[in-house]
Amino acid sequence: MGANFRFAFFRFSTFRAILIAKASVLLGTGWLGIGQTTIPNARINAGKEGAPISPYIYGQFLEHIGNLVYRTLWSEMLDDRKFFYPVVPKELVDSEGGSPRESGFGPRRGVGPGRWNPIGPANSVKMDTNKPFVGEHSPLIVLGGEEPRGILQDGVVFEKGASYKGRIHLAGDPRAKVFVRVCWSDSGGNLKAATVVPIAEAGQLSSEFRRFDFALVADESGAARFEIVGTGSGWFKVGAVSLMPTNNLYGFKPAAVAALKQIKAGVYRFPGGNFVSAHEWRDAIGDPDKRPPTWDPVWRAMQPNDIGTHEFITLCRLLEAEPYITVNAGLGDAWSAAQYVEYVNGSTNTPMGALRAAHGHPEPYQVKFWGIGNEMWGFTYQFGATRPECYVFKHNQFAKAMRKVDQTIIILASGAMPDTMIGSRESLSFGTNLVPEYFSRADWTGMLISNCFDYFDMISEHFYNYCQSHFDLSQGKQVPNDPNEPITDWMRRPANHVRIKYEHYKDYERLYPRLAQHPKPIAISEWAYAGNCRYPTYPAIAWALHEMIRHSGLIKLATYTFGTSLLKFEGTNVTLNANGLVFMLYSRYFGSIPVEVSGNSPQPKPTLPFGAEQPAVNAGSDTFPLDVCAAWTSNKQALVVAVLNPTDVEQTLKMEITGAKLLGSGILRRLMPVGSDFRNPIIVESEITALPTEVTTPPFSISLYELYARQ
Repeated sequence: MGANFRFAFFRFSTFRAILIAKASVLLGTGWLGIGQTTIPNARINAGKEGAPISPYIYGQFLEHIGNLVYRTLWSEMLDDRKFFYPVVPKELVDSEGGSPRESGFGPRRGVGPGRWNPIGPANSVKMDTNKPFVGEHSPLIVLGGEEPRGILQDGVVFEKGASYKGRIHLAGDPRAKVFVRVCWSDSGGNLKAATVVPIAEAGQLSSEFRRFDFALVADESGAARFEIVGTGSGWFKVGAVSLMPTNNLYGFKPAAVAALKQIKAGVYRFPGGNFVSAHEWRDAIGDPDKRPPTWDPVWRAMQPNDIGTHEFITLCRLLEAEPYITVNAGLGDAWSAAQYVEYVNGSTNTPMGALRAAHGHPEPYQVKFWGIGNEMWGFTYQFGATRPECYVFKHNQFAKAMRKVDQTIIILASGAMPDTMIGSRESLSFGTNLVPEYFSRADWTGMLISNCFDYFDMISEHFYNYCQSHFDLSQGKQVPNDPNEPITDWMRRPANHVRIKYEHYKDYERLYPRLAQHPKPIAISEWAYAGNCRYPTYPAIAWALHEMIRHSGLIKLATYTFGTSLLKFEGTNVTLNANGLVFMLYSRYFGSIPVEVSGNSPQPKPTLPFGAEQPAVNAGSDTFPLDVCAAWTSNKQALVVAVLNPTDVEQTLKMEITGAKLLGSGILRRLMPVGSDFRNPIIVESEITALPTEVTTPPFSISLYELYARQ
């Protein structure tokens, strides 16, 4: 994810429950907000099939942005568990100024951390740099007899009666005794309950670190104070500590995994995003307790490196999805990228494969999707960005080195077609024209096609649309949306971005015939509709998927930003939000062999000039204001017709189906709002007892008609 595409994607956007139904706002010319002047007719020719729909278009993207992945997916309950920051009194943390890295006390991006504070005199805790367990230092606690001394962290949340397991690495004077204490206080700050777990008795500690495992059951619910405390003589050091609920799945939250598994995503991309351009993959392998916490200069945050290659691939296995790994082509080098491929895919006869086996995974992971770099065209913000002439050489060096290790991998090149270069204004980093000419220095994808054609298999493209603004080509910048724009224009924006990628690709084919002879499919490796939205975004997400399906021969993979943004958290309960339900609906119930859809009501002609966000032809089927696509299931036992109503009024559609022998029965699955609450739609299922010839669709609804076929 790029600095020019920062947006609020972590929660489903707030939606204004009261909508004003004005004709000019709703539909544009020829349509009235209170009803339709003409009923569109969808003609579905089930005998005219398109290229198979790739299951990878429902993919998801994960990136280490501050604490994002850890907060949403990871079960670790303690912050800074390997002591990147010094242990200091809370009042010093609260009053310290300066940048996070310079002061050592600043918060991670987007999350307030629970800092470690001393128990007892402030000078009883020192950050010892002499043979630290991991990283630059380990806290050393000087004991004071029977007076408890140690370190604590506030705000650790427990659930009453739940069981937890932990581990702690300790060194110290044999005369020291160490225990863990969890304390709950009432609203007045008075202690109301405490759980005490002995860790090390006298005689068990030495100058060498030793791991101690422990378990506890919470006596209370809510935020508590987690303490590591010692008594006796001498000192003790804490190397690393961890605490997780006992029911974690290889470190991941079971509820989050269960929710995401409902989406048959096909593929997950990791670890970035901009994060990857300064990431060292070797820091995130091996024993998690010995992985050094590092500073991420891209997002200005500490990373504990607990979720690394092994954990990501484990998550993919849990979700039954293919891993898609991006290598560091920013500050990284080709040799390191090749070693990474060998570490993941190499046999135990190779040096890196042997290292992987030593880390507990003798069998190669056989990861097939590998991206080289992220947004390497982002010259104004991307770490390690370089001139396009240099980068095409660098890309080829990476590809050759990686393929030398494993010839079977699928390499994705970090592209940016003119729409992206215009919308990000990065085209001006490579010339004076905002609108780049094809194959010029400012056309990053064109540069890759003309200079790196033999060294990639797919072209990785990104796009983001914003709820409250769009790129105005005449002004050369993002501008606020017209409050009176048709709602269908607002909903169509992500689909239009898919459409413009297709149009650019067709221009490349015309100008570079070799591409037509040897196609390079598109992977939309990042995309989203972002910000605080006036309307719900889930119909716009569905429209974008429809457009990918219409170009199934070209678009073979897409990963949405972010997979975690599809989750809704309510305490320990995790479910899919509205956008997540869209992905689940299509990945599970839509077909895989698309068929032709035509109609009598074309989408409106564009009112904006071609470029940035506006294609030459507006996205959508000829069934305006609705959008329709259809596909056979893989076994051809059913034809599925998807009808999207992106407006806030009820709409009617006539439907003609030819080229199929259908039984006249099936099932309708409809994602629709309940009452006026458009933020929390539900999926309603009902039986189909006759072939639909005219259907009525609720506002902001997605209807999948699964029609059974005669065998």
